[in-house]
Amino acid sequence: MTTYTNLDGTTPDKRLGAILKWQIGDRLTGRRTKPGAPFETPHRKSDGRALFNRSPHLTWIGHATFVQRLGGKLLVTDPIWSPRMHTVKRLAPPGVALEACPAIDIVTISHAHYDHLDLPTLRRIGKDALYIVPKDNGEILRRAGLPKVIELGWWESHQVNDLRITLVPAQHWSMRTPWDRNTRLWGGFVYESHEGTSYHAGDTGYSERIFSKIRNRFPTIDWAMLPIGAYDPAWFMQPQHTSPEQAGRAWEILGAKNFVAMHWGTFKLSDEPMCEPPSRIRAFWNERWHDPARLWVMDLGETRALR
Repeated sequence: MTTYTNLDGTTPDKRLGAILKWQIGDRLTGRRTKPGAPFETPHRKSDGRALFNRSPHLTWIGHATFVQRLGGKLLVTDPIWSPRMHTVKRLAPPGVALEACPAIDIVTISHAHYDHLDLPTLRRIGKDALYIVPKDNGEILRRAGLPKVIELGWWESHQVNDLRITLVPAQHWSMRTPWDRNTRLWGGFVYESHEGTSYHAGDTGYSERIFSKIRNRFPTIDWAMLPIGAYDPAWFMQPQHTSPEQAGRAWEILGAKNFVAMHWGTFKLSDEPMCEPPSRIRAFWNERWHDPARLWVMDLGETRALR
């Protein structure tokens, strides 16, 4: 059985002792961040009609889930339309109902954690879609009755007509059960077509090495979907998730045209207030950049043209 590590040889997975220190120890010592003001993730009522447009576009469904039209294909990233993720209740509704979406051609899944590989959602999407996943994740889908699966290693690609999809490294880890820890690869995806290039980072900690290598291979990324949530407490989260400021620095290293915020406002996975990630990325942006049009902090259900 293969055991995977990151490019730097680490596996920043957290064992039971660390989880108990965070959940119980930090609470007893008063270190856990108190909840912020009541917050609802901005939501645009959408009937899904914009998704039928044949020109390139991007819609945020929630968390790390986007519906993207690129290269003539409709693809979905890390789809989770379920009302809960394992034991964690969804706090914001999907931006567009799955039933309102056009037929999905391709699904990419970055890794096996439950908030990124959600079998109830995948079963609803069904057998007709092509699923592209990192190595050793395919068996989960095949056991669920989804046979059209392509598995990729880092830097490997799969071509579907004009659309080329490449798995790239991420700074993370994987586990669905106590006995499969790091036995399934994780990563992000780069999607290339004549219409442009997008990048979905999946779940990742900050790694200048990884983002530099992606920049070297893909120097013209137009839209970079980067995670800005689930970073507090830093001692627990930082090895595997980026803060808003780290995501901003990753965008700078990538040299991407537009920053698309994700992995926030949907599930309460960490201690920072729900309203904090977008505020912090906007503050970072205003301090270092003066082109707000390139920062996409989208509402749930919002569709933007890729151009």
